[in-house]
Amino acid sequence: MKPLVYKKAKRVRHAPPVRVHMHVTKGDTVQVLSGDDKGKRGAVIRVHPKTGRVTVQGVNMIKRHQRQTQTAEAGIIEREAPIHHSKVMLLDPASGEPTRVRRRKDADGTLERIAVKSDQPIPRNR
Repeated sequence: MKPLVYKKAKRVRHAPPVRVHMHVTKGDTVQVLSGDDKGKRGAVIRVHPKTGRVTVQGVNMIKRHQRQTQTAEAGIIEREAPIHHSKVMLLDPASGEPTRVRRRKDADGTLERIAVKSDQPIPRNR
């Protein structure tokens, strides 16, 4: 009869999550390109680089049931849910229309975002 041999379980090593490079930052004004909220405009509240999603003010509203705590009342609250960053487009600072973004090195060596339609820089609102 064979003796019992206890084998060690192999350790599973997960790769660290890849951060998605996004063309929008917190505070940018964007327009939604597709989905139920198509055409709506709003400011970016939060950026989620690990999942590649952004939360836009007043877009993709969901309802959640809130349990009562010592500080908050119970009830149904409405809040924004994140959407994919490819569904939003930055607004051109000159015309206010949606535009693609190009990057250019400034005179002092910093990268700045340029609106493709008007060729004007888009300021960062951090």
